[in-house]
Order: sequence, then C-alpha cells, then structure tokens
Amino acid sequence: MVRNPLTPEQIEAGRRLGRLLREARADRDLGDVARAAGMSPETLRKIETGRLPTPAFGTIVCLSEALDLPIQDLAVVWRNGPPLEAAS
Repeated sequence: MVRNPLTPEQIEAGRRLGRLLREARADRDLGDVARAAGMSPETLRKIETGRLPTPAFGTIVCLSEALDLPIQDLAVVWRNGPPLEAAS
C-alpha cells in the first residue's frame, strides 16, 4: 500500500500538536515521559518537533495519559489550531 504524501495542512497540524505536547511536558524529562507513554524518546522527539506529524491514535492516547492532558484537547489542536484563549 502506497501512502499519499501529507498535505501542508497535515504537516502544520503535526507541528501544532508537537508544540502542545512540548508545553504539556514542560520541565519533565523527555525520556521519562516517553517511557511513561510506552515509546522511545526518539519517537516522542519526532512528534514534538513535527517530524512525525500524524502519529498513531494509540500513541496519542498514551501521551494523553502520560501528560494528564485530555485527548479532546489534543484533537482540537490537531484539527483546528490552538484554542482561542491560547492564541492571543
């Protein structure tokens, strides 16, 4: 199966998601959060930097739990951009 190239919108959505995850992680060690979410630090680094803009749903669920961040917040940022109060 050949995967279609990501659209510019999908790439930007991945960058927004990465920014939100970095902000939620704050001063927590990347390796600690990655292990808590059941992934490698390199995978988390790729997600946070936008180099992996469309992570698997299960990955997002695990990050949501590890960061105590509602999955709905992640979905809103990926789909629509930052919430209005955060954008100002």
